[in-house]
Amino acid sequence: MRIPDQIVQEIIETARIEEVIGEFVHLKRAGSNLKALSPFTEEKTPSFMVSPAKQIFKCFSTGKGGNVVSFLMEAEQMTYVEALKWLANKYNIEIPEERELTDEEKQQQTERENLFIVNEFAKNHFAENLWNTDEGKRVGLSYFLERGFTEEIIKKFQLGYSKNESKAFTETALKEGYKFETLKTTGLTKAKSDSDYYDFFRGRVMFPIHSIGGRVLGFGGRTLGSTDKTAKYYNSPESLIYNKSKILYGLYFSKSEIIKKDVCYLCEGYTDVISLFQSGVENVVASSGTSLTAEQIRLIKRYTNNITILYDGDSAGIKASFRGIDLILEEGMNVKVVLFPEGEDPDSYAKSVSKEQLKKYIEEHSQDFISFKSDILLKGTENDPIKRSKLIHDIVASIALIPDSITRDVYLKELSKKLEIDEEVILGALVNKRSDVIAKNLRDKKIKKEIKTISGLQELKKEKPIVKREDSLEREERISERQLIRILILYGSHAVEVEKGTEVSVAELICHSLNEDEMSFKTPLYQNLYTKIASALEESQLLTPEHLKRTNNLEEIEFIAEIELEKEEVSANWLNKYKIYVNTEEDKIELAVKEAILAFKLSKLELEIKRIQKEIRDLEKENPESDNIILLLNDMK
Repeated sequence: MRIPDQIVQEIIETARIEEVIGEFVHLKRAGSNLKALSPFTEEKTPSFMVSPAKQIFKCFSTGKGGNVVSFLMEAEQMTYVEALKWLANKYNIEIPEERELTDEEKQQQTERENLFIVNEFAKNHFAENLWNTDEGKRVGLSYFLERGFTEEIIKKFQLGYSKNESKAFTETALKEGYKFETLKTTGLTKAKSDSDYYDFFRGRVMFPIHSIGGRVLGFGGRTLGSTDKTAKYYNSPESLIYNKSKILYGLYFSKSEIIKKDVCYLCEGYTDVISLFQSGVENVVASSGTSLTAEQIRLIKRYTNNITILYDGDSAGIKASFRGIDLILEEGMNVKVVLFPEGEDPDSYAKSVSKEQLKKYIEEHSQDFISFKSDILLKGTENDPIKRSKLIHDIVASIALIPDSITRDVYLKELSKKLEIDEEVILGALVNKRSDVIAKNLRDKKIKKEIKTISGLQELKKEKPIVKREDSLEREERISERQLIRILILYGSHAVEVEKGTEVSVAELICHSLNEDEMSFKTPLYQNLYTKIASALEESQLLTPEHLKRTNNLEEIEFIAEIELEKEEVSANWLNKYKIYVNTEEDKIELAVKEAILAFKLSKLELEIKRIQKEIRDLEKENPESDNIILLLNDMK
């Protein structure tokens, strides 16, 4: 599908990058810009910057940068068209209706895109079953309604139903042109052969699992049968797009509220999230039955530093969950815990009380991890000093994980007060535990470094080509190319005087000068950008950075964002040699342009001289008696 240029322009001009990225990371004001932890890598110090004025972002940890479209492409693995459609939907911009893809076009989609496409089809298919088939309404819809879910919330979370027929879904998907291999990869179809297969989720109500941007990554399917031989929940298998340890159910719907309330409620299952959401507690996610992982915690950390874990009143796995609390503390986040009454879980309790009572209960029963942990572990230890000592060491070990020293000190005082133990005693234990933590972190870093080194050596063994060291002339050529394309992109529409009373644009001056001497850029990225600008110039168009960022080429978008954000730093030797006024080019644009062209041509000329000199030397070696070659060589020196 090709979106008309005027609509692409409208989408990009309407979309606010700070609003869009704010749905994916927790942005904080930093002067005229906004900062956040990078969504592309693990970090503890924010290096991700958003410029509302320039409508660009830059991640200094990974080097990624660009506009609002490229962010969605990078963060959510959307295609260029999908990112534009996502933005159009957000800002209510109408795009001409998309035509149906042919079977051949569907097969030509990349494997990753195929998985998303099939999951989207499956989500719609299961929803269609739920609302518009007799079996779906009788079995699936009635189950959700009996659980207390409203039709509105069922539609919001896009719940569905898979018919209790062996091949109903698979056969429908195959008729629609979807590939059998892709159906198997997503886990929607299980097969021993091309003819021996069945629907994996048959007879189950379906819970689509969304990415942060709303794309369907996989499914959870709950059986409505009562047999002990069948697992209550089936989940999609791991794939290119679905990794359960890096996903939180409901985050797509709750991220805005998490930012607004500055706290994330964490529970266990799909229905917990939906019931709480329906009861007005919308800043909630679920780990979907998996043990809490560091990746999931870092995902929450994009939006808030505060997590409150909601536990079932009779959960047998509460003690086992202490590891999750430790992981949260280790990330430098604040953690509280709410324990529901015995026999209740977030789902059931939310349905048994009013919205006000639910919110009040959570607020009044939130306790810090020390109180929670000690209340759980102290039971039965009153007359057992050994067990009591172990409990204290256990809690101290958790406090030792906290990276911030002030926070550790606050918790130390609280523990001392609660257990009536001298602070100095606990401090001694804390120092020892903290030393162990630091030592472990250092060991882990060393191990990671060793693994990286080993991996690097293994890569070298694969006979990677040896990159020739760049000499000074090649370096000058590279710098001069970058400087010229930088000026061309940033100041192409500026006017400069070429002779008294005659002005042309910077783009016209540069393109005419390079065409006159038949020169081009060696760096492919720069040459591609130059070609675009020169071609537009032939049509009497001057391309601005905003025009050039309207592309699906992420490398080009990142480069343009980079030169828009940074102040070019050039060595003193470079300035002395070419006299380019890099930091004041806008004030002295005419001089900066002319000197940049000169530097560009000079670097090319010097390299050409060097090449000719080498050819002459090679000829002289082959024909040592040739006086002409020797004289020519002397003339070149």
